[in-house]
Amino acid sequence: MSLSQRLADDMKQAMKDKDKLRLSVIRMVRAAVRNREIETGTELNDDQVLAVIEKELKQRRDSLQAFESAGRSDLAEEARAEIAVLMEYLPEQLSEAEIRQLAAAVIAEVGAKSKADVGKVMAQLMPKIRGKADGKAAQQVVQSLLS
Repeated sequence: MSLSQRLADDMKQAMKDKDKLRLSVIRMVRAAVRNREIETGTELNDDQVLAVIEKELKQRRDSLQAFESAGRSDLAEEARAEIAVLMEYLPEQLSEAEIRQLAAAVIAEVGAKSKADVGKVMAQLMPKIRGKADGKAAQQVVQSLLS
């Protein structure tokens, strides 16, 4: 089953279950997917749908950080719940140790020596971990390995 079809089926189930939060998150993702399809003029494949979900997840994480720093615990809880729903559509996430191992291999492959090479390493690493790890976490690991 494609990711788009899974989203449609889950939306129907959320309607039946009267799960307002889940329904709103899935509708938001489907709208973002539809907007991307209109932009490109083609139907998105699973990798492209996954990229849309990752973008929405990143927005929620940024919002969560802003809500926490502003002391808005009510909005922070809502953002956490939305993140939990979005995480269900991503593949199994890599642990920090697995990210570190992949990053070390890419560093050796690229021949990176200093923090100035972070960009080159990230360019090679991100396609390998897309959907499986947060880009910020990966960047922190790469920076720690290059320092």
